[in-house]
Order: sequence, then structure tokens, then C-alpha cells
Amino acid sequence: MKYIILNKPYEVLTQFTDEAGRATLKDYVKVPGIYPVGRLDYDSEGLVLLTDDKTLQHRLSDPKFKIEKTYWVQVDGIPTEEALEELRRGVSIKNVKTASAKARVLEEEPQVWERSKPIRFRKNLPTSWVEIKISQGMNRQVRRMTAAVGYPTLRLIRPSIGPLTIGDLQPGEYRELTPDEVNKLKAVSGKSEKATYRPPFKRRF
Repeated sequence: MKYIILNKPYEVLTQFTDEAGRATLKDYVKVPGIYPVGRLDYDSEGLVLLTDDKTLQHRLSDPKFKIEKTYWVQVDGIPTEEALEELRRGVSIKNVKTASAKARVLEEEPQVWERSKPIRFRKNLPTSWVEIKISQGMNRQVRRMTAAVGYPTLRLIRPSIGPLTIGDLQPGEYRELTPDEVNKLKAVSGKSEKATYRPPFKRRF
């Protein structure tokens, strides 16, 4: 079995082909036979897990297993406690209420890489970073959640999925999970087996 994590760059599709000629995972990951677990939007960045373990892929993608995903979201303005509480309770998106989330304003700006295309700042409106943790996977959910409470998303990064963290991987870099990481991932998904793998590697393209 193969288990890979990638730091997906901005404006890269979480798939291996695109008829429109946009950048895809094929431009970065050179490991055959693996597929992404879930999606990360074209205009979002961060951790993507790829594997050929179909059982684990299903468990991590199915909302009923409630695997928590963490997002760092740069938004227009500084959210009020009332707005954060709305995010925690769940907001309505196209008449569907999102499940409860964890949300807090980060006291310090996260130390992240420069985006390939800088965000557009407005001089009279400050920005802030919010950490949101959810276990759902609705289309563009985090962006829609922050917009629903009045704070549009400017930049969105996923630093972790369950026990996996992006660490020091830079955009476009990927590596194989360690046996310990695989065991922890299987444990939180309810699929606990011993893992034996080659030494982890790291690549940049």
C-alpha cells in the first residue's frame, strides 16, 4: 500500500487530468496508482492525502466517520465572537445547515509560504486568520461558511487532516507517510492494522 501527502499549491486541481489544460496532481506527484482522498478546491492550498488503500480512502471520505480537517482561513475583517459562535453552531448553505464546527481567531498569523498570486488587500479593511475545524465535506464549505457570517475568505489553507500535519512541506512537495503516521490514520478511521513501509521520501518538482 502507498500513502502520500502533498502540499497542493494554489490553482492546482485535486485530480490527475483536466481537459482545459489546468495544472493537476500529475504535474507534482510521480507515484503511479494512487488517488486523492477527498478534494481541496482549485483555489485552496495545503494538505492532500493520496493512497491506493481503497478501504481507508472510503473511511476518510465518508462524513459518518467524522475525520476532522483543519483549515486556516484569511478573511476580510476581524470576526466577532457572535460570528464565531454562528460558525460553531452551524450555518445555512442553500437551505442545508452545516454541522457544528470549531472556530477561533488565531492570535498570531500562521507562518506559511507566499502564495503564487498574492491576495488583494483593501487599505481600509484589516484581515485576520481564523482556524476552522470541520468533519463535513460540502462543496466549498469553508468559504461559504465564512461568507454566511459576513467575513469573505481571501485565502484558505488546510494544514492537517486528522493526525496528519503538513509540517515543513512546501507547495508542490510530497512525501510518503511514516509507519507511525499510517497507524494513527487507520486508528482514527477505525481501520487499525500494522503498517510496514519503505523509508519515507520527499520530492519537489
